[in-house]
Amino acid sequence: MKGSSRRPEQVAENIRQVLAEVIGRELRDPRVGSVTLTRVEVTGDLGHATIYVATSGTDEEQQRAIEGLESAAGFLRSKLARVLTMRTVPTVAFAIDRGLEHAKKIDALLDQIHRESLD
Repeated sequence: MKGSSRRPEQVAENIRQVLAEVIGRELRDPRVGSVTLTRVEVTGDLGHATIYVATSGTDEEQQRAIEGLESAAGFLRSKLARVLTMRTVPTVAFAIDRGLEHAKKIDALLDQIHRESLD
């Protein structure tokens, strides 16, 4: 089917936009605090979506934010069902996006290598 390979990307972007708004405006769980949805990955059959979030704080605070989002998964999925024009709405799972942390570590290592090469 022509164009079917792009469908998961389109659904992922729609999910990211809808959930970012709902989490920012309607979710009242104090564990969640301030989170940023960095990306969404949707399976090829559109049955499951993994939402990656970035949040500040300790590892424990980040884990509590994920727990808060997971506990609100049913509420968030119902919000998605009202907006997405799909027969079935993907199940949602949340994960911490460690990309920024890894980038900072790599930058620090590169800076260290650069300083050592100047000596």
